[in-house]
Amino acid sequence: MSIGNSPEDERPFEDERVEEDREEARPSIGRALRQARIAAGLTVDDISSATRVRMNIVHAIEADDFTACGGDVYARGHIRALAKAVHLDPAPLLAQYGDEHGGRPAPTPAAPLFEAERIRPERRGPNWTAAMVAAIVAVIGFVGFTMFQGGGDSGGEANVAEGSTPTTGGSASPTTKTKKPADTKPEASDSAIAAAPQDKVTVQVVAADGRSWIAAKDHNGRMIFDGVLKQGETKTFQDSSKVHLVLGDAGAIDLFVNGKKIKDDFQPGAVERLTYTKGDPEAG
Repeated sequence: MSIGNSPEDERPFEDERVEEDREEARPSIGRALRQARIAAGLTVDDISSATRVRMNIVHAIEADDFTACGGDVYARGHIRALAKAVHLDPAPLLAQYGDEHGGRPAPTPAAPLFEAERIRPERRGPNWTAAMVAAIVAVIGFVGFTMFQGGGDSGGEANVAEGSTPTTGGSASPTTKTKKPADTKPEASDSAIAAAPQDKVTVQVVAADGRSWIAAKDHNGRMIFDGVLKQGETKTFQDSSKVHLVLGDAGAIDLFVNGKKIKDDFQPGAVERLTYTKGDPEAG
């Protein structure tokens, strides 16, 4: 008769050690994001500017502290944004977050949708009486207008009947409307470019092919602009010696520096960091 634990009793402890070794082999979410950021040569400030996630939250996530995110939904969104910014696949990190924090958020119950559908007002049939009254009024008005026009100017009636276009001498009719031209690619203002002073650097950003997030700093590193430029909008930045730019979607942007258009090959969705100085436009 043996004294102590049998081999069967020790197996669960061995399985737990194997599981612990596997967990130690897999880096934490914050550590994986931090290692990828350092490998990409990016600072926390760069990540914060590119993703619009505040720097204190980026620091907290890299330390595996998700309390500052404000909830699981926001935490998952921040993890996804940071992973894309450092060129990581966010799916494994989100799955790891779900394993460590209770899985995915519970889906929204469908009951309120059915309640909203139940109280939707019923469709009503067309009001034929009102339609007939409106038609009669329109016919009477048309007949009266035709009789008035016929008694006042017979020559003008003949011209309209033949389909010719009457000429007017004087101001145009106030009811004349100009057809809105089709959307065209926005061009930079010629006057703004011509007015660019020689002793400063002037950068004009045009969202020609879509919206893009833009950040601009002066030569001291002070933020001049930080926001989204919608398609068709233009922003002009000026500094005594240097302008730093970060373009969130460089493929959608046209640049005019010191009165000259920049010939670029920016790709859609590409993030570009550019610096321009006085004289001939050359990106630094």
